[in-house]
Amino acid sequence: MDLYPAIDLCGGRAVRLLRGDYNKMTIFSETPFEVASAFKKAGADYLHLVDLDGAKRGDTLNYEVIRKIISDSGLGVEVGGGIRNMGTVEHYLSLGAMRVIIGTSAVTDPVFLQDAVDRFGEKIAVAVDIKDGMVATHGWVNTSSEDGFDFCKKLQDMGVKTIICTDISKDGAMQGINKELYEQLTQRFNMDIIASGGVTSMHDLESLLETGVHGAILGKSIYTGSIILSEAVETMKRVKKK
Repeated sequence: MDLYPAIDLCGGRAVRLLRGDYNKMTIFSETPFEVASAFKKAGADYLHLVDLDGAKRGDTLNYEVIRKIISDSGLGVEVGGGIRNMGTVEHYLSLGAMRVIIGTSAVTDPVFLQDAVDRFGEKIAVAVDIKDGMVATHGWVNTSSEDGFDFCKKLQDMGVKTIICTDISKDGAMQGINKELYEQLTQRFNMDIIASGGVTSMHDLESLLETGVHGAILGKSIYTGSIILSEAVETMKRVKKK
């Protein structure tokens, strides 16, 4: 299972939200690039990078910060937030992003998503953000009428290879994961599932390993120290060798 330490950007700063609420924001660093460098030194290979301003507004306010992190961090970066047209997809991929994550537009503009998947294949991932069983959009501000599992079936039929699934009720709450959700996803679908939201302890990571997910995103837990990233990376490497 691959680990993806996360940086959420808002106004050029590294922040965390509680359950996706922009009014419940904690600023962790004024210098996100230094955070990414620290992740690399801790042994991380990948980074989950989200432009919260973009997710909410549909622009690329944090473009320069993202450009520097992708070009200089030495990490394999998947980037999302506000990616709602092909130009933005092309920009991030041209910077060297490993993967581009489409969120809101996967719901509101399936033609765009299909075009992106057809053009860029495995470099396109979809964020499936679930709130009370339904898919949330626009930085989790709105809840759509799309059932989470029905939506995942559509994505698989479209050729999507990777989904990043977040249980919003768990995100940033430090209350553990929704193991049942990820078990159902891995049993129902053939896509790579990356789990996000609620990873609070090494026990949570061990539980996710049991579900068979492809990866896990580490957010607030590594900022507060409830998970030591270097220890988590070493543990996952030992598991892979078995």
